Amino acid sequence: MTWFVRLAAALLVAACVALAAAAPACAAGKATIEIVSSTGVHAFDVTLASNEKERERGLMFVKHLPEGQGMLFDFKTDQPVSFWMHNTYISLDMFFIRSDGTITRIAENAKPLSDALIPSDGPVRAVLEVIAGTADKLGIKPGDHVAGSIFSR
Repeated sequence: MTWFVRLAAALLVAACVALAAAAPACAAGKATIEIVSSTGVHAFDVTLASNEKERERGLMFVKHLPEGQGMLFDFKTDQPVSFWMHNTYISLDMFFIRSDGTITRIAENAKPLSDALIPSDGPVRAVLEVIAGTADKLGIKPGDHVAGSIFSR
């Protein structure tokens, strides 16, 4: 019977590892943020990545991201940051956002699986990742504002 328990435990561990590789990071929670641009107010349902482990994992291994959804990386204070697309299978737009909610930079159509660094080009509080083409489709530009619980106005 002991060998059966060991086998079952090993299979359970293997299944958990496989599920973890197939799913995005288990983040602290979900939120809705809005981007106010010249074309209107655009709402996004986001998964929050607010600790080091969640930020490191990000959207790695995700194979589909619906429009209107994304991941918001909260760094708690304004600081220079860099991202990459290592193990990220879908192209993304990245919005670099100061603590006052101002979008300072947008990196559009980030290349999947690339290890090239994508810098913020200055201090930011957060980065929003959404499916590629979102900035162009919605007319979102640097200088537009993001409203959400982590941003002051």
